[in-house]
Amino acid sequence: MWNVPLFELNFDDQESDAVQQVIDSRWLTMGDRIQSFESQFSSLIGNSVYATAVSSCTAALHMALLALDIKPGDEVIIPALTFVADINAVVMTGATPVPADSEALSDWNVSCRSIQDRITSKTKAVIVVHFAGYPCEMEAISILCKEHHIALIEDVAHGPGILYRGQQCGSFGQVGCFSFFTNKNLSIGEGGMFVTGDPELHQKALYLRSHGMTALTLDRHKGRAVSYDVIQPGLNYRMDEIRAAIGQVQLQKLSTANARRGVLVSHYIHCLSACDGVTIPFLDYIGQQGSQPAYHIFPVLLAPEYHRPTVIEGLKHEGIQTSIHYPSFRDFSAYRTYGFAATPVADQISRQVLTLPLFPGMTFEQVELVTNTLKSIIQNMEHNHATSA
Repeated sequence: MWNVPLFELNFDDQESDAVQQVIDSRWLTMGDRIQSFESQFSSLIGNSVYATAVSSCTAALHMALLALDIKPGDEVIIPALTFVADINAVVMTGATPVPADSEALSDWNVSCRSIQDRITSKTKAVIVVHFAGYPCEMEAISILCKEHHIALIEDVAHGPGILYRGQQCGSFGQVGCFSFFTNKNLSIGEGGMFVTGDPELHQKALYLRSHGMTALTLDRHKGRAVSYDVIQPGLNYRMDEIRAAIGQVQLQKLSTANARRGVLVSHYIHCLSACDGVTIPFLDYIGQQGSQPAYHIFPVLLAPEYHRPTVIEGLKHEGIQTSIHYPSFRDFSAYRTYGFAATPVADQISRQVLTLPLFPGMTFEQVELVTNTLKSIIQNMEHNHATSA
């Protein structure tokens, strides 16, 4: 259907072979491949962190809040511009979500100043999101959280491999939460990782992931345990061996794939440099010493006079898939009555953002098809506006 899809899997025979090996092993639930994947992912993040493979990034976020004892009456500051998983996870604990604004139209990450303005005596945690794969100002945010004795959770769903001043994102806070959903930089379908440098939080994560049990099915299968105790209430947020096997292959490809994304982003920027109706965020991050984006998605900001649904439809007509990252919480039925404080920058981005295709296998010709089509649509809209005036 699509000449240029929003995303396409970076898969080949290696993923197929890995899956077949799991099937041939006759062991599908949490086993040796989970442990290997966790170990390899921990090595990527560094700083002596523990990694716990889970069923999704949402599961990791929920586990992080539970492990940090977030409860009703507490407040958790989150970005106003993010996927609904962040606010849902907070609400599911009974705590109150408090959205903070984005830094600027040129930097869509959550603003440290806005976080500071939202802190009250009830604030127990802050969740930051490295939007589109570009790192937040983690030094300032980390210092702020430490000064106020507030837990810091990093939502790194937009890309493992992000560096901020030489340090891997996901290792700054008490917990880092990663996503391996189909369209992510490391794709396994469904899955995520809970990362922490705190051994106590790591142990809590192990209990929360699997019913609070002291021994798993693999332990009993290998004769390491006969029965088990339940230490605390827990959930079933486990990953399976097939996804872990795919994850190991994808992890080997991650650095090269992220680099290719960066090349494509540079070509996008070149192709859109003379397009007045489109603003590209995060330009200051590219080439910044000590930092390395993961280039998860390529979002742009349409000028307010351009009707976004018309632009989307025009691109769709040429077989180009797009998306919106992200609609405002204020527009969702579940959250319309929450009475959130104003977040004007994030709200403007939500109204005008358009996400263009980006994936490692994309070609320069596809980038040019997308950008030429977008420029043509905008020129036609300008012409029609001038004619009607």
